[in-house]
Amino acid sequence: MTDRSSDVPATYAAAGVDIDAGERAVDLIKPMVASTRRPEVLGGLGDFGGLFALDTSRYRQPVLVSGTDGVGTKAAVAEAVGRYDTVGIDLVAMCVDDLVCQGAEPLFFLDYISTGSVEPSRMADLVSGVAEGCRQVGATLLGGEMAEHAGIMSPDEFDLVGFAVGVVERDAILGPQRVVAGDVLLGLPSPGLRSNGYTLARHVLLERAGRAYGDPAWPGADTTVADELLLPSVIYTPAVRAALAAADVHAVAHITGGGFEGNIPRALPEGLRAVLVGGSWEIPQIFTEIRRLGMVDDDEMSRVFNLGLGMVVAVSADTVDQAIAALSGSGVDPVVVGWVEDDERGVALTGPPLWPEG
Repeated sequence: MTDRSSDVPATYAAAGVDIDAGERAVDLIKPMVASTRRPEVLGGLGDFGGLFALDTSRYRQPVLVSGTDGVGTKAAVAEAVGRYDTVGIDLVAMCVDDLVCQGAEPLFFLDYISTGSVEPSRMADLVSGVAEGCRQVGATLLGGEMAEHAGIMSPDEFDLVGFAVGVVERDAILGPQRVVAGDVLLGLPSPGLRSNGYTLARHVLLERAGRAYGDPAWPGADTTVADELLLPSVIYTPAVRAALAAADVHAVAHITGGGFEGNIPRALPEGLRAVLVGGSWEIPQIFTEIRRLGMVDDDEMSRVFNLGLGMVVAVSADTVDQAIAALSGSGVDPVVVGWVEDDERGVALTGPPLWPEG
């Protein structure tokens, strides 16, 4: 039945979309966007499209590389505890760390935030993380969108996705075509989940184990469940690019959704497999806790989570020392976690089991 109970004229704000709030949010993020500006940027925030003048004189055969991703249900954790200022870092990490797997330098980034209600300070917190991630990699936050989905999403609900573009010389593209038997595998440590496996992590920790976000992450922990789940992603791009300049890097695997099995083979050609040595890297305690509380099978753990390795880098055996020095000098402490050998393409685990009791 039609609602005729009010003679007040309908407005967009009364229907659930506050244009004024959106404009206030844009005003708050303007300085954040400006802090990421590169000299190639033309125009400014508010243009219908972001303009980026690629300086082709810097390259012999430039190839543009693009990627898009989101933060998944990590957004639900941020929403539940009201902490919004770091998930934007995760968003940038998920996108640009895919680009660097092809050897690319990130150039610019765009974000998209959908929410039930635009609350300006919350939007500013979300974009502050995106801007921080862009500054870490030297990319411009070229544009974005805030979409208010009243009636579809609850007022505090949001989703955060992004899109990145980079550039690489055609003859410097990394990938399976460069990998050979005997390459050494370097693991780049990840202290937490980054942005993957959160549906399983939340199911185990919150639903099955009945933990609250404010509870200790594990018995005796100095951090809470929320602290561990909102730990910002390491952005590996600067360190990997330093290694590219110093060593003969052949391929890079970004360990995201799908874990080891779903990502390492993407960096290998047919006829070669990666061998990972159990015990060669440290598995953060949060993964052990998820495994214990959820009685999660070891194979399931290694195909859902990164288990402490955010990236695996295949390097020529004779330049391993140079690669390690470059990565370490950029703030990432790599460990030798295995090698590449002739066999059916895939991932094999050798040495001690990942968890001593099994």
